[in-house]
Amino acid sequence: MKLNQEEKAMLNGELGEPRRWAIEHMIRVGRFFDAPDLVPVTQAHIMADTESLGEAGVEFLEDIAARPRDERQVRIPMITDPRGIDFCHYKRLRQTEWMASLEQRAIDAFEAMGILMTNTCINYQTIMPPVRGEHLAFGDTGVVIYCNSVLGAYSNFEGGPSSLAAGLTGRTPRYGLHLDHNRMATRRFRVDFKPQHLSDWGALGGIIGARAGSYWEVPVLEGIESQPGSDEMKHMGAAMASFGSVPLFHVVGVTPEAATLEAVCDPALLDAETIAGADLENFFARYGGKGEKVDVVVFSAPQLSLLEMQSLAELLDDRKLHEDTSLLAVTSPVVAADARRLGLVERIEASGALVLEGMCFYQSYAREMAEANGWKRLMTNSVKLANIIGGYGYEPSLSNMENCVASAIAGEIV
Repeated sequence: MKLNQEEKAMLNGELGEPRRWAIEHMIRVGRFFDAPDLVPVTQAHIMADTESLGEAGVEFLEDIAARPRDERQVRIPMITDPRGIDFCHYKRLRQTEWMASLEQRAIDAFEAMGILMTNTCINYQTIMPPVRGEHLAFGDTGVVIYCNSVLGAYSNFEGGPSSLAAGLTGRTPRYGLHLDHNRMATRRFRVDFKPQHLSDWGALGGIIGARAGSYWEVPVLEGIESQPGSDEMKHMGAAMASFGSVPLFHVVGVTPEAATLEAVCDPALLDAETIAGADLENFFARYGGKGEKVDVVVFSAPQLSLLEMQSLAELLDDRKLHEDTSLLAVTSPVVAADARRLGLVERIEASGALVLEGMCFYQSYAREMAEANGWKRLMTNSVKLANIIGGYGYEPSLSNMENCVASAIAGEIV
């Protein structure tokens, strides 16, 4: 790979051991993907929940944090994905002290490196959203697909070590979606129905992701008649990435790179695949449980926006949860602060629900929480969460927010 003088200095250890490790890591990734050089990035976003890190991962971070300040500090703005613990509520969730202790150690290490503990997977809705053409090193799949698709920024899915290396060097390998020719559409879909709820948008993303099934496929969607908002695109993109590892999609007339179909593909060379209303019905039919006891209703993955928090508060006003059902609303620290100021948290929690901030349900020792709380049947409006949570021993049910709330009040899936 071609390196400039500053990158060579990092590789030679002239800027400290952490940057030498980081640039060497980036070179290895770049060589694997045949990257010609490294591209400067302006922001980094790291996924590093302690359930995944474990003791060894936290010790790795602590080793870097113990270096002299000029060696350990990140060189570009760097933010974090949701954490595994909400320190105000972890005991109520029956998470353990060792979980909280490991989390605190990771936080201390990140802060020593100058990383901002934003603890969110919706930074594009809350914290310095990137602009079109901005090169990034973002980690969370939902973050990457939204920023690539809706905002027109450039990022690959960066693993935790690669995100950290990008923060320490300000570089990432120039491959994948940092190259314009890889951003052209490779699959064409015509949507034959009108999504009504956020869960419908998520299901549409899940259908497309499952059909694409590859990081290197770029879908383009036609036939979207209603103008989607940020939350609609958020749920669709998160599900598409979850079901198919897809990091970029285009919507004709909506997303910035697809003003026309011809801008992202040659229509004569790419036949359209139809997605009909029956496909949507079949998708939801995978997630049953009607009439069964529901143990926990979870709104998470992605974290809730302020508008979603308002919708949830309105659905819960003057209503009480069933005594055998828990409801968790998970959002970012920024949204939680605004929601408290506006009285939304108070309204939600008056029902018996719990608002959690700065965490993500499936990155929070979900299996251990299930065992400790006796949770089995989980209901959500998040297609991404429904796709993932079965791997933690839950039986997922999927519906819109209104039905999820009604089920939490009834104590059974309606």
